[in-house]
Amino acid sequence: MSRPSMPAPRDFVRTVGRSADGGHRPHRVRRGAGLTLLFVAVLTAGAVTESWVSVTESDAAPVSPRPSRVQEGRPAAQGGQHGEDGHDAEELVSRSGDRWAAAYSADEYAGLRRSLDGEYVGVGVSVRRIAAGRIRIDRVRPGGPADRAGVRAGDRLVAVDGTEVGGLPVTEVVTLLRGGLPGEEPPPGSRIRLGLERDGRGWQEELERAELDIETVTVSTVGPKVTRIRIDSFTKGSGAQVRRTAGRLPPDEGVLLDLRGNSGGLVAEAAEAASAFLDGGLVATYGEDGTEHALHAESGGNTGSPLVVLVDGGTMSAAELLAGALQDRGRAVVVGTRTFGKGTVQVPREQPDGSVAEVTVGHYTTPGGRTVGEEGLVPDLEVAPGQNPLAEARTVLSGLEPRS
Repeated sequence: MSRPSMPAPRDFVRTVGRSADGGHRPHRVRRGAGLTLLFVAVLTAGAVTESWVSVTESDAAPVSPRPSRVQEGRPAAQGGQHGEDGHDAEELVSRSGDRWAAAYSADEYAGLRRSLDGEYVGVGVSVRRIAAGRIRIDRVRPGGPADRAGVRAGDRLVAVDGTEVGGLPVTEVVTLLRGGLPGEEPPPGSRIRLGLERDGRGWQEELERAELDIETVTVSTVGPKVTRIRIDSFTKGSGAQVRRTAGRLPPDEGVLLDLRGNSGGLVAEAAEAASAFLDGGLVATYGEDGTEHALHAESGGNTGSPLVVLVDGGTMSAAELLAGALQDRGRAVVVGTRTFGKGTVQVPREQPDGSVAEVTVGHYTTPGGRTVGEEGLVPDLEVAPGQNPLAEARTVLSGLEPRS
């Protein structure tokens, strides 16, 4: 593999997630939103049943390794054997033997970068599939187009631009709401017509899509002196949000860091999230074209609050990196089921025709020297089938004392 013209800044090295069908991603040429999903926290967790899954429009954004931002966010130029001979990204990926590699057109990659910067174009709703295949509005983003039009959580979504959505998978409904695939999606201001129903009364709302921020971190109170911080994926700014939240908590406030279904994202954001609960020190190491890099936590994190990390089979990539760091450093008790097992990092290589090939450059290692590999991380307390993971985590948390 030839070396990029400039080293990829560690802030924009990414880890890729799992395939949309929930399995390991096979090696083949992939393009655009036909690829795996980055924001699939609810999708991967819902592989068994869709009945409870709530999916927002931003969940249709594709995943692949995070671009190395060199010169205004563009990927590093690719030279040498895969660049100067004029091969495009699809050809490079098809003969690379890299099972995690992906190929994008320039437009598709621009849409991907925007998604990882925490932005998407939509109307600001999350949808859920309920009984008899019906689709319900589960959440409405405050201040978004749907909210301003009076759409409420609990309304039934009947149709999108004349297409009836009853019986469709939530992923297809989200694609209809977005109006296209990343790199092809309609711009802000494009119109969409929703068929809705409330209390037996049907009506239509015509909305204008707007550029919205992706909400990947949610904070809630789940018991006396217990705060739950859920991270759905690691996009730009998510680590800082976790750090701000943890910094405001009193030392006796227990924390449930919920990484279930977190499909990964930006490695640097995961390292910053680790900084929220550590006072400096090693978070992980990873290789890039034969050179080892170390990720360190910043000093001054919340080291007093009792901490439990929740994981499952949908916890992968950068989320596994974070869970492994907190586990190895003795900062948290990890509860749940074995994680997915994806410990490689990728960076992009721009081709002469403007397409982008994202390729694996190395593997990350936890502070204790573990590599995730195919086997994933084993929690300190494994939750048996039929048990409530959140309840088990709260039980463990109740037995932990604040640190001095």
